[in-house]
Amino acid sequence: MTPSLAQDMPRAFRMCTACHAVGDGAANKIGPHLNGVVGRPAGGVEGFKYSPAMAEKGGEGVVWTPEALETFLRNPRQIVPGTKMAFAGLKQDADVSAVIGYLASYSETGGNGAGDQDASATSDGATPAVTPAAAPRSGVVTQTRVGGVYRLGRAATANEIAAWDVDVRPDGAGLPEGSGSVSDGDALFQEQCAVCHGVFAEGVDRWPVLAGGQDTLTDDRPEKTIGSYWPYLSTVYDYIRRAMPYGNAHSLSDDDVYALTAYLLYMNDVVTEEDFVLSKENFTEIRLPNEDNFIDDTRPEEPQYHSTGEPCMQDCIPGTARVVMRARILDVTPGSVEDDGLGAGAVE
Repeated sequence: MTPSLAQDMPRAFRMCTACHAVGDGAANKIGPHLNGVVGRPAGGVEGFKYSPAMAEKGGEGVVWTPEALETFLRNPRQIVPGTKMAFAGLKQDADVSAVIGYLASYSETGGNGAGDQDASATSDGATPAVTPAAAPRSGVVTQTRVGGVYRLGRAATANEIAAWDVDVRPDGAGLPEGSGSVSDGDALFQEQCAVCHGVFAEGVDRWPVLAGGQDTLTDDRPEKTIGSYWPYLSTVYDYIRRAMPYGNAHSLSDDDVYALTAYLLYMNDVVTEEDFVLSKENFTEIRLPNEDNFIDDTRPEEPQYHSTGEPCMQDCIPGTARVVMRARILDVTPGSVEDDGLGAGAVE
């Protein structure tokens, strides 16, 4: 690794950091560390538990050249059929180039190997600037709260706030103009969602089931879909718009989100017409089957939860609070490295 060549992290790589680390001190996470990945044999990090498909590619002599990485980043299963890495792939040429260039800067070649010139180009085609690795930011989180401000980071700009201020409420507040049909949603779902949620929204491996589950809420392990459990359609739209597709959030247009929501309504038999079109105008007419079973949370009004003054600070457990479990170990997301076999959410 040559830290002096390290580039600034591109936006497209930020989604990778949930599973991969790169840079000084990088270690394996759910996926292997990516130091030196350019020029490394597939499945080449010693001690990391790869899927059989990835290990087989390593045995065949596949090496992560910039060209091979480009194919993998665009569609992991094209170059490694059977990989358990549940990532749909990057769609934009600029994002692919930026990520490869960034990884090359943490490789022995520094991005100067065959084909690296193109791979390390930025979105505007220019050779990326060579900058020193970012200095450690230790101490930032120790800033104390002064005058109601934590003194962390900076104030968000109006445009940044607008980009995230996209919530949609049950009464339709926040809905954008637009519409989308069941058929359009079907095509989008197969392209963007089926890799994890199945062709018919039945779920793949342990990724969430999105359809069915009616009459299962009294079971030991109920299937909580929008047709069996969710109270409001606005939550469906808001979640897709804010967080999906996995790894490529905010890439869908408002019409795309309407179409995917319409398709999920159809798959859950909430609407039955194949030519149904969901829009801002008819959105609030849709009622999910389990809405009436949700009631207002009245706990603040109940005596046992009502504030009685200062909180009790006596007989506390001595010592410093410490983290004893992390979400990935709890297996919130499928594909923990603790699995006997890598699940659908595993990365490599």
